[in-house]
Amino acid sequence: MDILIGLVISSIMLIYSVVKDVFIGIPLTLCLFIFCTIAYKRGYSFKEIFKIAYKGGEKSFIVGKILLLIGMVTASWMASGTVEGMVYYGINLMNPRFFILYTYIICTMVSYIMGTAFGTVGTIGLSLMCIAKMGNLNPNIVAGAIVAGAYFGDRCSPMSSSANLIANLTDTDIYTNIKNMLKTTVIPVLLCILIYFLFSLKYPLNLVEKGINEEILKYFKISIIVLLPAILILVLSVFKIDVKKSMSLSIILAFIISYFYQDVGIKDFLYYSLFGYKISSDTILSSIIKGGGVVSMLSAMYITFVSCALAGVLEGTDLLSNVNKLLKNIDSRYKLFIYTCICSIITAAFGGNQSIAIVLTIQLMNEIYKEMNLDKYQFALDIENTAVLLSPLIPWNISGLIPATTLGVSSVKYIPYAFYIYLLPIINIIHLKLINMKVKNRLEF
Repeated sequence: MDILIGLVISSIMLIYSVVKDVFIGIPLTLCLFIFCTIAYKRGYSFKEIFKIAYKGGEKSFIVGKILLLIGMVTASWMASGTVEGMVYYGINLMNPRFFILYTYIICTMVSYIMGTAFGTVGTIGLSLMCIAKMGNLNPNIVAGAIVAGAYFGDRCSPMSSSANLIANLTDTDIYTNIKNMLKTTVIPVLLCILIYFLFSLKYPLNLVEKGINEEILKYFKISIIVLLPAILILVLSVFKIDVKKSMSLSIILAFIISYFYQDVGIKDFLYYSLFGYKISSDTILSSIIKGGGVVSMLSAMYITFVSCALAGVLEGTDLLSNVNKLLKNIDSRYKLFIYTCICSIITAAFGGNQSIAIVLTIQLMNEIYKEMNLDKYQFALDIENTAVLLSPLIPWNISGLIPATTLGVSSVKYIPYAFYIYLLPIINIIHLKLINMKVKNRLEF
């Protein structure tokens, strides 16, 4: 009962903070305090609770390193002209009437190559957002298209860490999983293309091509050279080089280009890497091409640490056994998928990150899938269609928080436009419901 009360109070606080636009770190810290108190009441000492929480928080350190690198990549790419170069060529090559559609398709392709949502958002996604801001487009719509495309590859690329994690935990072959995932992806992707096409027609990119590109050329040297840091990351991802190493090498290359090609001093480059990039001159670019840096990621790092600490404490308070009792009355395949969705949302909300949501959902649902005689490939597919995709829908989960922070938008307001991440689960529920109805009609007949 105390766990249930804690979950209800925590949910109310988190939802209230989202509605009122309160820094999400505050209610998360209060949630951590609530569950630490419950653990103390159950007989754990303060020392034990601290160890449990810190052990959970330690899992955020790897993500924290990636956050720091994303901040530095963003600033270094702006200093080297990489972002500006992609904006320059993007304006020349893309039809402004279909910009939102292009954004979704490009991010879908890049994410499949890179296998990471964060990498996609922090590279090509950032450049597309700069173009959108120059063209006076609603940044939340564009961010939704970027995140929707980014999570295509995060879900079903052979290089995706989440796809590999699920294959390992469910003891399945990743390429068989990808084949199954691509089958369930066709309809959602086609619907997204149609929706973003209609949004593109309604909200075309509105910019004066000559004026923007002239401004860019006034302050930056633009050639294929400035695109090398982005090309390097794409090439290294094809060879499955660890994303942290790829980002580090890209930062080094961006420094070389900024120093020798853009005439940026070492002191200035270090300042940008730490505090974020900015153009000191009075130009339209100064309000658009700015940001990044280590400092910009500190709040996201704090949220990540508290979320992981909270997940660690929840695991130490027997939440899993209590939730398992609520999942015993499932009597059909489509209901099982709905319960898996609910379970994924809960684990994503209180776990704070996609990996924790995946691991906890597999732990919770594994026995139930076995009891219903469903093979491990159906189980793996359901986890891909729930825990992986639904995590970005939680505003304080790092799966959605980091892309929002990187793109400079609210972690709530872009969600309605990220159609892919919720269309796929909805369409899957409808598909399973129709199958269930057909089977039922045959039995009755």
